[in-house]
Amino acid sequence: MNMIFLGAPGSGKGTQAEVVSEKLNIPAISTGNMLREAVKNGTPAGLAAQAYMVKGDLVPDETVIGIIQERIAKDDAKKGFILDGFPRTVEQAKALEDMGINIDLAVEIAVADEKICKRMGGRRVCEACGSSYHVEFKPTKVEGKCDICPGNVVQRVDDKPETVLSRLETYHEKTEPLRDFYSERGKLKSVPGQEEIADTTALTLKAIGV
Repeated sequence: MNMIFLGAPGSGKGTQAEVVSEKLNIPAISTGNMLREAVKNGTPAGLAAQAYMVKGDLVPDETVIGIIQERIAKDDAKKGFILDGFPRTVEQAKALEDMGINIDLAVEIAVADEKICKRMGGRRVCEACGSSYHVEFKPTKVEGKCDICPGNVVQRVDDKPETVLSRLETYHEKTEPLRDFYSERGKLKSVPGQEEIADTTALTLKAIGV
């Protein structure tokens, strides 16, 4: 089964994609993680994407599509895959169809903007090992220090308040129309995001029939 997960930045779609990935034994492919890794490593794709990411803008289609094509061609995606963070526009969704890639199901994790701002504003990440934290929901034992390694825990640029608001504005303008795109094709399942991750997971699995 080929699926995509939709939802605003910080909605938890990546977490749910990982759960479904384990249940169905198919890879969850996060373009966000792939792009951040490319930026960290200074690859050509990363350098091309960096200027857009720090402003909260969408990375150009040609950059993202090239990364996606390489990834889904790998053996572990032959029996299906989950895309998290792609497509982000109707144009990208059409590009997938033009590439002959069939999406069986689009799962939306729906969360209100005010909750998104609270979630993302509190997120922190270790500069060294990449471990994730949250000042309210998953704080570090020692403020500013990772629990796993000696690294410093910081707020990512794309989690800062001004960037979050910009990302949400971009989402509503360019990504939200995907709901109608997949709904018209009879492939959309909408899941209301809950306060507890486990509750959202239960609703997600029910929606996809797992």
